[in-house]
Amino acid sequence: MKLILLQDVKNVGKKDQVVNVSDGYGANFLIPRKLAVPLTEKAIEIRDQQNLDAKEAILQKRKTAEELALKLSSITLEFVGQVGKDGRMFGSISPKQIVEAMEKTYGIVLDKRKFIDHYAVNALGFTRLKIELDKGVVGIVNVHVNEKV
Repeated sequence: MKLILLQDVKNVGKKDQVVNVSDGYGANFLIPRKLAVPLTEKAIEIRDQQNLDAKEAILQKRKTAEELALKLSSITLEFVGQVGKDGRMFGSISPKQIVEAMEKTYGIVLDKRKFIDHYAVNALGFTRLKIELDKGVVGIVNVHVNEKV
């Protein structure tokens, strides 16, 4: 019996692969558990359409990430830090605070775990942090820390 797998099945094959299995295994195990469908022209057509839709979704996501990276490069977040007598800043600005400020001020939602530079900003002045928006798309978040008066 020839089937198209809907999911990875151990010792049988990977998702979207056409496999040849025994009639009993296909009819009594794979098909009832929705792990596979019989190989027909319609099933092949549906599989190809789903693969095409998935590729289009990936391209759209990448395009959106590239637009966001362009938008981020023109934004500078402003923070105020308390400074000691020696000119060093007390505490730091964490990626979580940066993400919250970006969402509150500009309505842009970022993931704090996607920062490539995982360190906190602990110096006055301008700092540029890299964030991965999509696979292969890196945006720059500009942060400016002023001295608290």
